[in-house]
Amino acid sequence: MTEQILGLVTGILFGFLLQKGGVLRFDRQVGALTFKDMTLVKFMFSAVMVGSVGLQLLAEAGAVTVSHTAMNVGATVAGGLLFGMGWAVAGLCPGTAVGALGEGRWHALFVIAGMLVGAALYAEAYPTLKITVLTWKDYGRMTLPQLLKLSPWLCIAALWGVGIVTFVWCEFKRV
Repeated sequence: MTEQILGLVTGILFGFLLQKGGVLRFDRQVGALTFKDMTLVKFMFSAVMVGSVGLQLLAEAGAVTVSHTAMNVGATVAGGLLFGMGWAVAGLCPGTAVGALGEGRWHALFVIAGMLVGAALYAEAYPTLKITVLTWKDYGRMTLPQLLKLSPWLCIAALWGVGIVTFVWCEFKRV
């Protein structure tokens, strides 16, 4: 029960921050997709940067166990394309759709309904996908540091370097 409460609290906090950051707005979503407004990119990149440090510290302290699915190129490419197309058409991603609904933007109900229909279709197609697309170039449960044979902290430092350069570029371009 503690995990569910912690998940609810962090979800509400993240939704609050999405709203305060202004990234639930349709124009910000489309602006990110067209590289005209990088607010969403900066917001999410900063969350990933901070989260990477926090998760690594918690893992090293033994407070959490990090687990992930297998790295699979076919599944990643197919999922990324579907996610990107849905985001481009709807102007919302799953997290921002729920946040937009919380703001009273009722059109988000259509996006959420579309996600549920998509999940149901995926569940129906899974047996076929499992023996075709989802097994193409399966690398198993490998992390980027394992693949590169580097310390996780070095990968996190590289992520932060890319993030800082991205933030500076976005400010220089004033996007």
